[in-house]
Amino acid sequence: MKQNVSAFSDWLSERAAHIQQVLDREMPQSDVVPARLHEAMRYAVLGGGKRVRAALVYAAGLSCLKNSAEPGSEPALMRALDCAAVAVELIHAYSLVHDDLPCMDDDVLRRGQPTVHVQFDEPTALLAGDALQPLAFAFLAQMPIAPERVVQATQALAQAAGSLGMAGGQAIDLESVGVNLSQDELQHMHRLKTGALLSVSVMLGGLAASASALQQQALMRYAGAMGLAFQVVDDVLDVTADTSTLGKTAGKDAAANKPTYVNLLGLEPARVLAKELHREAIDAIAPLGESGRHLVGLADFIVLRDH
Repeated sequence: MKQNVSAFSDWLSERAAHIQQVLDREMPQSDVVPARLHEAMRYAVLGGGKRVRAALVYAAGLSCLKNSAEPGSEPALMRALDCAAVAVELIHAYSLVHDDLPCMDDDVLRRGQPTVHVQFDEPTALLAGDALQPLAFAFLAQMPIAPERVVQATQALAQAAGSLGMAGGQAIDLESVGVNLSQDELQHMHRLKTGALLSVSVMLGGLAASASALQQQALMRYAGAMGLAFQVVDDVLDVTADTSTLGKTAGKDAAANKPTYVNLLGLEPARVLAKELHREAIDAIAPLGESGRHLVGLADFIVLRDH
């Protein structure tokens, strides 16, 4: 499946701008009591970012349509995708706020700006992350789809964010500092820590669009490969990119003696692994045909990015 790079870039920029507008409109305003907490929440969520997870929601949903046209005439579907995209972005934002805290990675820079606990204070940052989590599920509850699919979406995001997903992966990461993990152990950790939220973004898009069994299978295979590829590329960038390019402190993983794909495999083998996972993802969505073009573009974007 050939990908029009310029068309995809335009689509991705449009989706990022769209979800930014939705988030800005739907989140509590900073003048609503408790104002400082809401200001911190908005700072955490609206401070930019690639919006890859939201884009995966939209791309997966669009890939399940019977034709490849953009569904401008289907407002219910687009509202469902908006709700799911907001939910995953809020969970992602909360995870970054907590990840940057002094008790975790103790970072002072995120997306080129002071982290939330630096800009505000630690208690406010902790509460901002706490408040973003239930807000995410409140948006899932608003999805205009069949009730049973709302339940499925809620269960999927809860597992992806919890001890069997992102939080569990972070716990394993903290326990693994200075430990020599096998490749299987490292992959398990990252499928939870990073891959779970990326994967559920794809699955939520499919749920919103009433994906068929064949489409769901293709999306699951794609999500698994790209969720892992994202972390492999992150590990490569941690040692090859500088702080100004990354928008966060470069070399943090190496300095903290954390297990990474670069440490385990070496730089070039890690790059090869990312390419193999990219090919696996592209092959997985071949049955979706032209409707999967945005997923192809996102696979290229994730593997070829420089930050």
